[in-house]
Amino acid sequence: MKDSQERQTINKQPRRNRKHFGQFLFFIFLLVFVIIVGRFSYIAIGKRVQNVNLSAQAQKLYTANETLKAKRGTIYDANGQAIAEDTSVYSIYVVLDKRQVGLNGQKLYATNKEKMATVLSKYLPISRKKVLTTLNPSQGHPFQVEFGTAGQNISLTTKQKIQKAHLTGVNFVQQEARLYPNGIFASHLVGLAEQKTDKNGQTSLVGSMGLEQAFNKQLTGTNGSQKIKKDMYGYQLPGTKQKYKKAKDGDNVYTTLDTRLQTLLETEMSSVQSQVKANSMNAVLMNAKTGAILAATQRPTFNASTKEGLSQIWRNTLVQDAYEPGSTMKVFTLASSIDSGHYNGNATYQSGKYAIGNQTVPDWNTSGWGTITYNKGFALSSNVAMAHLEQQMGAKTWKKYIDRFKFLKSTNSGLPGEMSGSIAFKRPIEQADTSFGQGIQVTVFQMLQGLTAVSNNGKMMKPYVISKVTDPNTNKTVAKYSPKTVGHPIAASTAKAVRKHMEDVVYKSYGIGSDYKMSGERVAVKTGTAQVSNGSGYLSGDDNYLYSVAAMVPASNPKYVMYITMKQPHLGSKTATQLLASIMKPVMARALQEDVQTKSNNISKMPDVTGQSVTQATAALKKAGATVTTLGTGSKVQKQSVSTGTTLYQAQRVFLTTGGTVSLPSLVGWSKGDVVKLAQIEGLKLTVSGDGYVTKQSVKAGTTVGSGATLSVTLKQNK
Repeated sequence: MKDSQERQTINKQPRRNRKHFGQFLFFIFLLVFVIIVGRFSYIAIGKRVQNVNLSAQAQKLYTANETLKAKRGTIYDANGQAIAEDTSVYSIYVVLDKRQVGLNGQKLYATNKEKMATVLSKYLPISRKKVLTTLNPSQGHPFQVEFGTAGQNISLTTKQKIQKAHLTGVNFVQQEARLYPNGIFASHLVGLAEQKTDKNGQTSLVGSMGLEQAFNKQLTGTNGSQKIKKDMYGYQLPGTKQKYKKAKDGDNVYTTLDTRLQTLLETEMSSVQSQVKANSMNAVLMNAKTGAILAATQRPTFNASTKEGLSQIWRNTLVQDAYEPGSTMKVFTLASSIDSGHYNGNATYQSGKYAIGNQTVPDWNTSGWGTITYNKGFALSSNVAMAHLEQQMGAKTWKKYIDRFKFLKSTNSGLPGEMSGSIAFKRPIEQADTSFGQGIQVTVFQMLQGLTAVSNNGKMMKPYVISKVTDPNTNKTVAKYSPKTVGHPIAASTAKAVRKHMEDVVYKSYGIGSDYKMSGERVAVKTGTAQVSNGSGYLSGDDNYLYSVAAMVPASNPKYVMYITMKQPHLGSKTATQLLASIMKPVMARALQEDVQTKSNNISKMPDVTGQSVTQATAALKKAGATVTTLGTGSKVQKQSVSTGTTLYQAQRVFLTTGGTVSLPSLVGWSKGDVVKLAQIEGLKLTVSGDGYVTKQSVKAGTTVGSGATLSVTLKQNK
């Protein structure tokens, strides 16, 4: 009995233990449950965890902040043609990963690599072999591949052509970029805007040189923003848009550049540079009355679209280079002598050499021309004559006129890095040297500014290249730049007298500028030849000169001033004056032609004739006053050589490309510019001799020509 009771007591003990343990677990779970419920209740009510606002975080998770990109302002020429504008470019990549399949089973990876190689090599600067090598990597299994620089900066047109091939796996990434449609076109003056990334990772276009840099603040717009609601998959919820802030586009900048004159100037400069490989060249065409820059360029230059040539020189040499001008400075010496009442042109002096102290001023013709008048000395570009004039005026008076012409001071063009120049003017020999352009350093803009005093009857005008700045958001003009008078260094009578002497350089039998004669117009010219300084002295040798010319047309009442410099060219069979004249004369002639057309109000705009029949297009262009040349045997116009909307000058030649074989037209009577344009369109290898208009062509009219064919033409100036 006792044993039975003991066994029952022992059996009850585990049951009590299990009961207590079960109760313990129950209270533990109850406590945890209370804590969890309490925590969730706290979070639900307070919406905070570890000082983090969960509501705000959720809002962020399902709310997207989008930046609305502002458009950078456009830079226009004088006729409203865009010369720098925003555009989109694309980078291409190809997906290789075969796991990339769409919801409908569509393959999103490269499936036909052979076809892809054919298409991409056709539209991108890459070989078919290189495309296949990239698409078939020898190591690893990359998700996607790219094609280096060949697959970057792709235009919208090229992108669309590739997309028409319907290649699977091909994708594009859009990027904002700056478009310079004219390629080499006042490149250092207009400048560049390039992609820059700020500290927040935002990319934007920033001006790095030229007008793009000078007007970067005005051209740069203000980005906008918007907040949108997204679902859990990242898609925008319909009808949700919050806190919208509109983007403000950058201001538009209008220049004084004339696209037609600028393009012609670029062509002529390239032609000369290809012959002489000069160390540097500058050329500027300016309105003689207002100071407006109509065309300006330099060599070396670069293609703003491709950046080709940019590594050669970054400086805008119109304002960022100071140099000794040489004999073109004699214009100002003569003007100062006449204006100060010291000049007697019929007085004589002994040419050849002139001793000042123990130093000697030599003429370029060191044996001289005997005893001659100062009038003749100017036409012959005599250094000795100028040194005498400086001595007669006195250094104090001469320096006063240097200051009145505003040499040694910036023209305040607004362009980056403009220099002021310098002068060595302590010793008598230094003072005399400046009278013929040595020992004084100037900029191209300073020379142009001084020349306006001579062309504009004593009233000196500031060179300027911007006419106005407009706000595209309001269509209002926010800044206007008008002609600005910056001084009256000489009297009107002095300016007229100087121009007469500049005519002598061209038309007197002993003048050294006869190459600058133009058909139908009197030209006022001063040539220049300066030794190139090496810092402590002057370089020797035939190739170490800076040649220049200052020209005004018409001489009696100039409408245009042109100034050209050519430093250290390798001259061949042609003289420096012949080469510089080959730039000056066609550009001046075109400018005068445009001026006549403007006065007669006979101004037309280039219509869009692409897609029209040759008959329709020809009729429309002849009505607009153009001369039409059709290239090809097709019946419809595929391309036109002049952009739609461009102002046409009277009898301007327009080329219409129609496809098919091209027969060479008769070129007799054509201008050099028209022949060059034809060669560019058809890819002909052109050789030009002479100036003026075509009298002979090496390939007979009617002969079928193709890319790479050789053509030689002989030009002659009309008498």
